[in-house]
Amino acid sequence: MEKKIKAGIALAATGSAVLMNAIRAAKYVPAKNDAAPLPEERINVERYTKNLSDAIKIKTISNLDEDKVDWAAFDELHRLFEERYPLVHKTLSVEKVGKASLIYKWEGKNPALDPIALLGHQDVVPISKGTLGDWKHDPFGGEIADGCLWGRGALDMKNHLIGVLESVETLIEDGFEPERTVYLLFGHNEEIVASPNSGALSIARLLQSRGVHLDSVLDEGGAILPVKVPGVIDKNLAGIGIAEKGYCDFEVSITAKGGHSSNPPTHTAVGQLAEVIQDIENHQFKAEITPLVDDLLERVGRNTSFLVRNVMCNTKLLKPVFKQIMKSIPASASFVRTTTAVTMAQGSPQANVLPQKASVTVNFRIMPGMTIADVEQHLHDVIRNKNVEIRLIGGNEPSHISPTDSRAFHAIEDICYRMNPDNVVAPYLVMGGTDARNYQDICENVYRYSPFQMDPKLIFTTHSTNERIETASFHDGIAFFKRYIKELASC
Repeated sequence: MEKKIKAGIALAATGSAVLMNAIRAAKYVPAKNDAAPLPEERINVERYTKNLSDAIKIKTISNLDEDKVDWAAFDELHRLFEERYPLVHKTLSVEKVGKASLIYKWEGKNPALDPIALLGHQDVVPISKGTLGDWKHDPFGGEIADGCLWGRGALDMKNHLIGVLESVETLIEDGFEPERTVYLLFGHNEEIVASPNSGALSIARLLQSRGVHLDSVLDEGGAILPVKVPGVIDKNLAGIGIAEKGYCDFEVSITAKGGHSSNPPTHTAVGQLAEVIQDIENHQFKAEITPLVDDLLERVGRNTSFLVRNVMCNTKLLKPVFKQIMKSIPASASFVRTTTAVTMAQGSPQANVLPQKASVTVNFRIMPGMTIADVEQHLHDVIRNKNVEIRLIGGNEPSHISPTDSRAFHAIEDICYRMNPDNVVAPYLVMGGTDARNYQDICENVYRYSPFQMDPKLIFTTHSTNERIETASFHDGIAFFKRYIKELASC
């Protein structure tokens, strides 16, 4: 009898827990938003499409060696800006910075207000050697086919760059006058990681020297991605980058006596280096569910099906489980820890020569809150062979984390939702680098978002073969820029 009573109590407790969790899940939904849909914007999609296509035809390829850059191509792109957007060039002042970066300034009626800035970079990466034949369309042809505009820069980021100019041109045509000054800041070498002659950094330093403090910055970063998993979620995820990882490369080397390969030691320099590589790869950085990831999981979780919300409403309790799952999947591991990638190796110059020096290059993408110095210390700590030489090749520190309670973030969120109630806005960590990081000394509210909806598989064409963008995304992308400028520059 006693056993039956205990079993009954246990069953009742389990049922009560299930019921309470179901009640939590039922309440675990997005905050109600009764905001009305936004009024229609006048958008000249035909003009934008033509101008983007022609901009892609101009080979503004950047290079670390500036002597190898075709600066005439950048001049040609600047002429396209002038010819296609005459009102922009009549209304805004234009200033060239460095080799080819540009500052456009749209003077606001109230100079006491901090200006806003919209960023874009003019350069693109080259076509990888030997891959030209893999392109379905000329990478610099700006062709339209199969519902897409094809070419290098279609996604990264001439679509965004031309979109900003198109929106400002249309706003001027509409008679809009900003209360707050608007800057359009276009760098010329964003694709060159850790460039000593960064166009964006030169612009930021110039503005700082003039006493400019920006209210907000909007640059490339997230996009609108349909997330459709049957029985789980059917929404569009608008990812707003509020921070970006740092980047650094270290060379790790071992020196040895060398000599002829007919008389080798037990372990050559390369053999010793193999153990060093194992030490590095077997000691990954500690994973952590940061507040940023917490926020992302909650915003997405509240938009899942009721069955999934039964789990997601317990994210705090299940944090160790989420961490274990995320760090086991390479794509999600990058969100929860500093990543380590051994990417290059060098040894002997010839097969029958023992290496006098063997080295590997290790690339790290650094989580906000850590530093390049922390990464170097980590290498010293985990490598057992203390005869190694560790040398920093170069890099950038992680960015600051921008707030999600600023008026700029709320504006992005509100515009996205009112354009489509199925849009879920969530902050996230940008894995790559952007020009935005250069502006954090003159702005606290730095966001990375390119408002074009795309099939997630197209993301993988960025910097790769068959880069393209769906033409169906053009109207809403330009409409977002117009609404964002009107909202942020009106008060």
